[in-house]
Amino acid sequence: MPPVPPQKELPNYVDSIWCAYSVSVLAAWNSEFVTYPLDLVKTRLQIQGEIANKKDAKLVKAPHRGMFRTTLGIIREEGVPKLWQGVSAALFRHMIYSGTRIVSYITFKERVFKKSKKDVFPIWQSAICGVSAGAFAQFIASPTDLLKVQLQMEGKRRLMGLPPRVTGLYDAFNKIVKTSGYRGLWKGSIPNVQRAALVNLGDLTTYDTAKRFILRNTSLEDNHFCHLLASACAGLVAATLGTPADVVKTRVMNQPLDENGR
Repeated sequence: MPPVPPQKELPNYVDSIWCAYSVSVLAAWNSEFVTYPLDLVKTRLQIQGEIANKKDAKLVKAPHRGMFRTTLGIIREEGVPKLWQGVSAALFRHMIYSGTRIVSYITFKERVFKKSKKDVFPIWQSAICGVSAGAFAQFIASPTDLLKVQLQMEGKRRLMGLPPRVTGLYDAFNKIVKTSGYRGLWKGSIPNVQRAALVNLGDLTTYDTAKRFILRNTSLEDNHFCHLLASACAGLVAATLGTPADVVKTRVMNQPLDENGR
């Protein structure tokens, strides 16, 4: 029987911070582009029923729709490409948020806390790391969320006969800064940070816990299917925890800004 060749060691850069940052951003870009139509529909659903300006009676008369009717309405009334309206702001957001979130989480786990003697990371420490990493990353990336929400609502405003507020990412940035200064870019940042903290509490913490539970209590090995199951559990918990704050964040960010950035 021929001898088994020795396995090659992975290069040092695989475990580096910049590699983790880059891979996180690329993975987030891929998932964001695929799921962005759902994000757009979610934003439209969250705005339904809100009276952003009491003088605009058309906003009050806007029909309420569910998820599927909203999706079909966007396709029929605005066109299929409009399902990706504002995706540039979403991709720009992940350049800041996703990389910072993962790198911060790894840094907190490795430098702030230490594993127990059983080589297990306690759930309460994982929760603290997840909340801290998510809140920190989201505060930095909050302006990109504001730009994204503003762009996502433009198609609906035009169908209602309202004048467009912005024409693109750069135009939205300039108008916000011109109206309320750079402070206005962080409008809605408080519920946004709260949402991110809750999402990461459910996401990062649940993923580690679910993966460990699956490996201990089933015959599955540490493979892609195991990661898929753990990710599904993490996504469900994260969405459940973060949705209330997400609705508040979206409604605040969709409101007009004043000269004080409010």
